[in-house]
Parts: sequence; structure tokens; C-alpha cells
Amino acid sequence: MASSDFDQAEWRKSSRSDNNGGQCVEVALTTTTIGVRDSKDRDGSVLAFAAGDWAAFLFGVKAGEFDR
Repeated sequence: MASSDFDQAEWRKSSRSDNNGGQCVEVALTTTTIGVRDSKDRDGSVLAFAAGDWAAFLFGVKAGEFDR
């Protein structure tokens, strides 16, 4: 999926993000895909995930799978 597919998407940043130049990402939903981009480089690349893959990632985050 090209990043142009997300041109009309509504991008959201975490409510836990601040505006002090932190390391934040934004997420956008289309009917079939979830896009993720760097909030400091909005014209840069977009990572696109199928809904099932994104759900598995979120499950892993909530389960602590990626905690150090």
C-alpha cells in the first residue's frame, strides 16, 4: 500500500505523547489497513499493516511481550 493511500486518512497520536519533540508515532485506519508513521516526519514513509497483524502486535504489547 502506498503512503498516498493514507492522504485522506485521519492520523492520531497517542494521548500520552507530548509536544516536546519526543519519539512519537501516529496511526491511521483505512477500511483494510493500519498505517503507522513518525510524527516528526509526516511526509516520510508509512508502515502498513493488515488488521490481523496489527491486532496481534497490540495483543503482544498489552501482554508485555516486548518489555525489556
